[in-house]
Amino acid sequence: MVSLSTWISTFGGETPYQIWQKAEGIPSIKGFYVEDLNTIELAPWPRKGGKGAFINLEGSEHAIDAYVHEIPPGGISQPEKHFYEENIFVLQGRGASNVWAKEGDRKQTFEWQEGSFFSMPLNVWHQHFNGQGDKPARYVGVTRAPLMINYFHDLDLIFNCDFVSHSRYQPEEAFFSGKGKSYPGRVWETNFVADAYGFQLEDYKTRGAGSTNIHFEFTNSSLGGHISEFPVGTYKKAHCHGPGAEIILLSGYGYSLMWPKEAGERVKVPWKKGSMFVPPNQWWHQHFNAGREPARYLVFGSSVKYGILKFRAYREGGPDLSVREGGIQCEYEDENTEIRQTFEAELAKEGLACKMPLFNYRRKA
Repeated sequence: MVSLSTWISTFGGETPYQIWQKAEGIPSIKGFYVEDLNTIELAPWPRKGGKGAFINLEGSEHAIDAYVHEIPPGGISQPEKHFYEENIFVLQGRGASNVWAKEGDRKQTFEWQEGSFFSMPLNVWHQHFNGQGDKPARYVGVTRAPLMINYFHDLDLIFNCDFVSHSRYQPEEAFFSGKGKSYPGRVWETNFVADAYGFQLEDYKTRGAGSTNIHFEFTNSSLGGHISEFPVGTYKKAHCHGPGAEIILLSGYGYSLMWPKEAGERVKVPWKKGSMFVPPNQWWHQHFNAGREPARYLVFGSSVKYGILKFRAYREGGPDLSVREGGIQCEYEDENTEIRQTFEAELAKEGLACKMPLFNYRRKA
């Protein structure tokens, strides 16, 4: 048994996940946000093939991670499986993936394109093919790797386990067909979304600013996602929650504000299509559309059905319950007046008008 002092002196107090990550040999991007996932520099990634980079932003907090993987023109990724959950969003290109439970099984194949959003079932073999001979294909994957590697600290279990979860994956032709089932509360259960840019959303006015939204449930996973959109000249209500909500901008131009729940300075995150950021644990965050088209974003986060990392307010009252009622959302009337003033100034720079109604504020800046 290695003592704690020996561990710290040998490994510098790093977690098993951090040690594994360094051994992968690709860069890790840190901070509060990534300006554009399409342009970050990548390095050769022998284990997966092609090039890649990890993204470990402040709000991930060892619960979730992200990476960008690029497959060269006409290229193929290395086959892999892993005992952690993963959702994928295609940033550029088109291609196909093979999926199979164990060696010797018939492989299922499904095609994807820019804007496709899907889940890789837990511990199932998969391999990705770039269908373009003249351009690379690039995607972002969000995983539970930090949680699982740190918990088990056994890479043989993580990458070489023979267990197949039949509740997570069934070798049926329709498994990645894109057909889904709608549930109350803006929930869509499926294993494949062909086009996140154009997916039909539902009214979510309680979030404010003419917001629309849909939640996705994939492969009986605890890792889900949702898409939200809000109109030009508007901004959404501030709210807070636990760590690990990885946000990717699908369209629009604007910014988000993030600040500690108790007290602290606001962090301003500018964004556009391809930007990514993660609000830290229990930080307020609020999104502002300062551009000329609706702002749409994709969030990788906890499943509604199996939301193991959602904290109690989500379960009891939902994310749109006011803090005055014990929830996690700040109503417009309760925000600082400077929030709107700053937004109007940002719109004026673009020659745009604010389309928010007037509020009777309960507090001053």
